[in-house]
Amino acid sequence: MNPLDQLEPLIAPAPISGWPPAPGWWILAVVLPLLLWGAFTLLKRLPRKASAQAKEAALEPLRQAALIELEQLSKPYDGIDAGPWLQQLNAILKRLCRERYPQSRSHILSSRAWLAFLDSRCPAAGLTRWMILVEGAYRPHCNLDDKAIAGLNQAVSTWIRKHV
Repeated sequence: MNPLDQLEPLIAPAPISGWPPAPGWWILAVVLPLLLWGAFTLLKRLPRKASAQAKEAALEPLRQAALIELEQLSKPYDGIDAGPWLQQLNAILKRLCRERYPQSRSHILSSRAWLAFLDSRCPAAGLTRWMILVEGAYRPHCNLDDKAIAGLNQAVSTWIRKHV
């Protein structure tokens, strides 16, 4: 006797109906629209971050004004004391950093930390090699040759144009 002969014939499964849904689905049908409405309301109330292009466009007049101010500075040629000129260069850079990077508190930096901060924002300018920028204002008689004046002026100009 074969054990398979004792089995009952297969019963076809009943078709599963899509309606009415199970009791838990009713709760989801009420909660899901409420969650979507709450998320939408919250997103509307959060402050929107300005796009990078809008920030860059807002900085363009500031950048242009800094470049104009840099060109109008009288450079200390012919053995004139370079201290005031170096102070003015630092003032321009600090003012730009305060506007562009307000949370970095870069305006309180000095010496090598200040130059490192500037270089971290624009390595192309290479301001870390211009230690005279931060030390020269404190020397009693700081004189620069024409090549150093032109190089430092070019480095500051590059930083203003290309800083991130």
